[in-house]
Amino acid sequence: MDTLPRLDSELRADAVVLFGATGDLALRMLFPSLYALSVDGFLPESFRIVGVARQASTTEGFRVRVAEAIRLRHTGSPVDEAKLETLLQRIDYCRGDATRADGVVELAARLKQLDIQVPMFYLATSPSLYSAICGTLRESGLSAAPARVVLEKPLGRDLPSSRAINRAVGEAFDEDRVFRIDHYLGKETVQNLLALRFANSLFERLWNNLTIDHVQITVTETEGVGDRWPYYDEYGALRDMVQNHILQLLCLVAMEPPADLDPDSVRNEKVKVLKALRPMTPVAAGNASVRGQYGVGLTDGKPTRAYADERGQATDTETFVALRAEIDNWRWAGVPFFLRTGKRMAERRTQIVIQLRDVPHSIFGKTGNAGLTANRLVIDLQPDEDISMLLINKKPGLAREGMALRALPLSLGSQPSADTERRRIAYERLLLDVIDNNPTLFVRRDEVEQAWKWVDGVVDAWKQSGLGVKPYAAGGWGPAGAFALIERAGRAWHD
Repeated sequence: MDTLPRLDSELRADAVVLFGATGDLALRMLFPSLYALSVDGFLPESFRIVGVARQASTTEGFRVRVAEAIRLRHTGSPVDEAKLETLLQRIDYCRGDATRADGVVELAARLKQLDIQVPMFYLATSPSLYSAICGTLRESGLSAAPARVVLEKPLGRDLPSSRAINRAVGEAFDEDRVFRIDHYLGKETVQNLLALRFANSLFERLWNNLTIDHVQITVTETEGVGDRWPYYDEYGALRDMVQNHILQLLCLVAMEPPADLDPDSVRNEKVKVLKALRPMTPVAAGNASVRGQYGVGLTDGKPTRAYADERGQATDTETFVALRAEIDNWRWAGVPFFLRTGKRMAERRTQIVIQLRDVPHSIFGKTGNAGLTANRLVIDLQPDEDISMLLINKKPGLAREGMALRALPLSLGSQPSADTERRRIAYERLLLDVIDNNPTLFVRRDEVEQAWKWVDGVVDAWKQSGLGVKPYAAGGWGPAGAFALIERAGRAWHD
């Protein structure tokens, strides 16, 4: 689903300035996405790309590195070398430490030389540097309107630290020029969720507690933490995944229909969902949440180390979390939302399951009841992107009693053709929206802070109740308590 730019073409960004241009995010995701946009003709004709990092390099040397990254990461058809060269000619490199005023002198001179009028500053750096970089941009005058800034998560590790970062960013850039990225929102299937709900009267009329029994949101990974443990040990699964990715998906499922696709219309409805989330209490924490940490086990048939071994000592950091969330409003009263995320799980999966209620009465007799199950809408985001509806159909053949039934999935999604299409990187959509100054798929400041408010409440409930981490074997589906959590409600995980 395409979104509409808010500004006319004269105010589109004419350059992206990538801080952290030699880092993993830039080389693995951003440059391949810019190549794809260039090939498809989405980059403005005079658009420039300026990489900024502390490493010593010439522009030519940096272009060679970018070309290697694009050849390695591009999917679908082979890289078109002529079109790659066209993109490389757009690229410049500036060495500098953007946390210091003298570190952007070369950058400022280069932007002036290139006659850049509407730069977009992409901070592909550690979030701990956001405040300093934005302060430098403000002091140097580079953050003046209409320049915009793009921020990656996480924005802080709790509400106070998030507010501190947002305050520093806000001193340099007005809120309507700040783009906080959650790359999940750039996925085609996530955007299709909006189309599914609000372009089909069939689904929207059923999208409430009269028809829906419960909702499951699962984000699991087979990989462990590895050498990222210094970051992960500070954040854990709750802060790393639930606060942003999972709560954003929950908002898109639960939000009320916006008046239009204006960015503020959509984001206002998402904030209402976050405000309606029932706070976690210490009394509820034991029954409504589970913390886990992976031990030794098998992943893809290979032995894996425990998190404590990767870290070097025992810790109370959760690598798995399961939650039962409640949304206290008219639409969702009584409908539990089951959320779970974890490392070293049985498979890599990002999935939303909308479980409908059972039919109120079966007319199909003993034979039919054996195959009768409630309808289910399954939205897969990764590793495959698809939307499918579980429907009940007559089973071919004869039966002496009643009618034999079976459940069949009806695919509502579209898979790329191997010959003509490729699966787009989510960053392509998001970069294009920043260029066009369309913030619909980006997270507003009050969204971030409202999400942190709820997550901080969960953390406080854990501390007050003394809820510790439970071990689980790598390659499974988490600790036993995660199954008990949903079974207590008379449901089961969709595995």
